[in-house]
Amino acid sequence: MGMNAIMVGGTTSSSGKSLLTMALCRILAKKGYEVAPFKAQNMSLNSFVTKNGKEIAIAQAMQAFAAGIEPDERMNPILLKPKGNFISQLVVLGEAVGDIDSREYYKKIPELKKVVEKAYDSLSEEYEIIVIEGAGGMAEINLYDRDLANVHIARYAKPAIVIIGDIERGGVFASLYGTYKLLPEDLREMVAGFVINRLRGYEDFLANGIKKLEELCNVPVLGVIPFLNSEFPSEDSLNIEEWKGSGLVGIVRLPRISNFTDFEPLRKIASFVELNEKPDCEILILPGSKDTIADLKALKSAKIYEHIQKIAGKKLIIGICGGYQMLGKELIDFGVEHGFERVKGLGLLEAETRFEEYKKRTVQVSKKVTGDAEIIRSIKGETVWGYEIHKGITFSKKPIFEDDGCQSDDGMCWGTYLHGLFWNENLLKAVEKYLGVKLEFSNKFDLLAEEIEKRLNLSALFSKISVS
Repeated sequence: MGMNAIMVGGTTSSSGKSLLTMALCRILAKKGYEVAPFKAQNMSLNSFVTKNGKEIAIAQAMQAFAAGIEPDERMNPILLKPKGNFISQLVVLGEAVGDIDSREYYKKIPELKKVVEKAYDSLSEEYEIIVIEGAGGMAEINLYDRDLANVHIARYAKPAIVIIGDIERGGVFASLYGTYKLLPEDLREMVAGFVINRLRGYEDFLANGIKKLEELCNVPVLGVIPFLNSEFPSEDSLNIEEWKGSGLVGIVRLPRISNFTDFEPLRKIASFVELNEKPDCEILILPGSKDTIADLKALKSAKIYEHIQKIAGKKLIIGICGGYQMLGKELIDFGVEHGFERVKGLGLLEAETRFEEYKKRTVQVSKKVTGDAEIIRSIKGETVWGYEIHKGITFSKKPIFEDDGCQSDDGMCWGTYLHGLFWNENLLKAVEKYLGVKLEFSNKFDLLAEEIEKRLNLSALFSKISVS
């Protein structure tokens, strides 16, 4: 076994890998260890920009915060941001290098293996323990020769492996058994335990199943985690289905939606709105998009387009990043996404966006609130934090965060490039005041860590990596 690494592998996507990795980072950090998260390759719609302007998946950023350290591009050296039709934007060590289809990507695996190894080695030199998160299901036997995030990194780092399965999806014992049995023999030897996640019933009902699984695999079940109402950012679009807020806030579910984690603090009062719905909400939000022009066209051909025109000036409309671009008068693509194209925006803001080069702006920023649109007027003069991830430059006549964003004359529509805006406590309080609600959102790293410590036999796991 590797002396300084734990790996959380899963039976499926969305089995709880990110959350368990986050909890382990927090637990180990509180024990006094210098610990860092690592995910060799992530495919995620949701990303974060580090202090030095590098882009990584939001899950690794949150895991870093749980460990008490700054997010770093080495923690997620390869990020794929899906755009549809087998095409993803490829981000290597925090820098977007271009769009790529799956066949081209697989040809790059040999060189990407070296990138992953170098990033991992660099983190290992700096931190005592690395907590590795796998990707998807760990036993994708069709991908073993090119599985960077599971097989390759496990062979390279030789960690103590935990396999987590989601009982809510059904078939958890078969999933854990099958995943273990399909792993290559050298990886099976590294498996230190199983974890059952998202139990809504009585744990003692599982006792005979757990006993049988342990006998069949000669691997202990480290424990059972109950269903947690997690307030941590969602990893991918699967999690959108879990959002069932009161609907005071409607978030338009664009076909190529990205960074919907921007709205996680609003989760109790927000729900996603399909393009053919006419939502009855107090605030309608147009979120980020992986392809603004394509999503704008989809929006304009759906029922929600007429609805937006109808509620403009009566209900508050907010655009973030791609959504902000859509709210302007015009978008001009000089061949960056679709060849030369001029497209009329929704026309609610005096703003125009130009895509002149395939250059992406990724930067973390602090800005003063200078606008007086609805919600933000109550915190005018205060500072907000956020991060930008976008192509295109927007020219605006009425900026609201110093040089960023735009507002309508009546203040009932505004847009900004600032991702993470609703994670600002002052802005969240302004939303509460506007809607007359209480959100009480917080990053409950310690509560999560305590719950996991209570439920799992971590001493059995930590003994594999010389942690007491």
